[in-house]
Amino acid sequence: MSVPLGQMVSVVGHVLRQRLRGNVRYPLVLMLEPLFRCNLACGGCGKIQHPASVLRSHLSAEQCLAAVDECGAPVVSIPGGEPLLHPEIEAIVAGIVARRKYLYLCTNALKLEEMLPRFRPSPYLAFSVHLDGPREEHDHAVCREGVYDIAVAAIRAARRVGFRVTTNSTLFTDADPERYRRFFDEVMALGVEGMMISPGYPYAKAPDQDHFLPRRRSESLFRRLLADAPRRWRFNQSPVFLEFLKGAWDLECRPWGTPTYNLFGWQRPCYLLDEGYARSFRALMEETDWDAYGRASGNAKCANCMVHCGYEPAAVEATFGSLGGLLATARLALLGAPRAPRHAEPQAGAQPAAAPVADGFPSLPILEQVA
Repeated sequence: MSVPLGQMVSVVGHVLRQRLRGNVRYPLVLMLEPLFRCNLACGGCGKIQHPASVLRSHLSAEQCLAAVDECGAPVVSIPGGEPLLHPEIEAIVAGIVARRKYLYLCTNALKLEEMLPRFRPSPYLAFSVHLDGPREEHDHAVCREGVYDIAVAAIRAARRVGFRVTTNSTLFTDADPERYRRFFDEVMALGVEGMMISPGYPYAKAPDQDHFLPRRRSESLFRRLLADAPRRWRFNQSPVFLEFLKGAWDLECRPWGTPTYNLFGWQRPCYLLDEGYARSFRALMEETDWDAYGRASGNAKCANCMVHCGYEPAAVEATFGSLGGLLATARLALLGAPRAPRHAEPQAGAQPAAAPVADGFPSLPILEQVA
């Protein structure tokens, strides 16, 4: 795990305050979308399929900072669209950093290198660069040749002048575990702080509907990808979430942990689903039928979702929900779990065994090695 100590302290303090107040549902990361416009048209993206009038619009800096204050989450992520296309992105970033929120500005990096002089390095700011795999896979995913090389050059430029940089990789059905393991080595050699990985979510509006991963295939892929993961790999994610991706830790989605604010308001129920908007953050939390979402609900739209925006909050809850969860997570982070055969897979037609659970948490012997 590679999360700054200050960010961990901030998140833990936020969780403890919420628990002391008796709050069951509370935000951890605000997904702030100031615009949907982008300079790429990725086949798996469901965010750029809006009418031209919407794509030409954006939130003001004042609206963005008001949402940050209203939500109160200790971490802010700015996805898109492409945030660096926003005419006031410098003011938005400066305002969030001034509030000492940990900010991850997600970017495809096409404009990053030229815009670096407009920002100041800060422990509160990280550029999260979209890299969906090795050069061939990434350029195919974003539907344009040469983007991988531009992104790598921008990462190097940002690191040279002292910016924090992470990467964000979405994996699809054609992901080859061996190629992605080499890709992880290449990314770490760039000097990034950590990597974030996640299976793609099957957006109904995405042009490419053929390469999204169902849950069982996701688990199989990530078991192979992360088996005997070397400690040089640093992930900007919790050990529990990585175990969940492999099917070794049972989690239930917590969509309220990453509320989304965009041009239309507070999006119900999460960053991935678009089922209406609330007039305020409080209305989002109090008036949304949260029981209608997540795998346990039986909602078909949630059945195959394993994306970090719903399950990282669940991983935090699993960690701090009990002493057992805290100790189990600490062991994963510090020692790793008992090693498993790298390519061990269930026999054809067999379903992977469910993770045994004790007091809401899986017993450690079934967990595989993580970095």
